[in-house]
Amino acid sequence: MAMTLRLTEEENRRLTALAAAEGRSKQEVVRSALAERWARQQKEQQLHDVMQRVLPRYRGLLDRLGSA
Repeated sequence: MAMTLRLTEEENRRLTALAAAEGRSKQEVVRSALAERWARQQKEQQLHDVMQRVLPRYRGLLDRLGSA
């Protein structure tokens, strides 16, 4: 699927410099950044889900440890 990405001149300069430094196309750099951000978001969501399950179970213990 095609997409138009509108960047400021500064963003375009940065993307161009990054692509040149890494020896990749600008498209590859953007796709890699998207994949990395997606993976980070998924990990954050997993952590949130675990904390939502675990915190209520151990709230009393955590409160006691915090008071010690």
